[in-house]
Amino acid sequence: MDRPAPFYEYRYLTQEQRDLLLCYRQQQGYPWHAPPHPVREATHYLFTAANFEHRPIMSSEERRLAFQTRLLQRLQAGGIEVGAWVILPNHYHILALVPDFGKVAPVFQHLHGSSSRQWNLEDGTVGRKVWYRYTDRAMRSERHFYTTVNYLHYNPVKHEWTDRADEWVSSSIWAYLEKKGREWLIDLWREYPVREYGKGWDW
Repeated sequence: MDRPAPFYEYRYLTQEQRDLLLCYRQQQGYPWHAPPHPVREATHYLFTAANFEHRPIMSSEERRLAFQTRLLQRLQAGGIEVGAWVILPNHYHILALVPDFGKVAPVFQHLHGSSSRQWNLEDGTVGRKVWYRYTDRAMRSERHFYTTVNYLHYNPVKHEWTDRADEWVSSSIWAYLEKKGREWLIDLWREYPVREYGKGWDW
């Protein structure tokens, strides 16, 4: 069976497409109306969250940097160790070590709730839906982890927001450049190329 459309497009689907989507989720053992969180061990995860319908609500660099600060602070306060991140105008990725998966949902709920209220007040759009649910994927190996680091740092280039990864401010590439150096990152890119990474990873 082909993968049906994501649930935030649900209201645009025909009844036949809706039935197909629910059938698919049942066959996969997923909750009918929420993305799955099947692995709950203490390991590294890639977390992704998008603005509803991928609208570029975080279009300004100032907003992205402020959100980045809040995100990293909230995760640290929850005992979650961040390994890499990138904040784009309409979504973000976080690669993090999670010792207690039960602490994840409260962090994202608080962060998304508070940012929604603030941005809707700033934009004069009270009541606007800002976030769609986050997804997670457990890292399977060292290669998976480091390829994910490269994928996150390359993401702004992939989505054509910039021509160079090191020109994108709201990303952990700057922390890696400072701590590891440019040559280390170049070697990492050669050793763990992104290639087709990310196509269908979140299903």
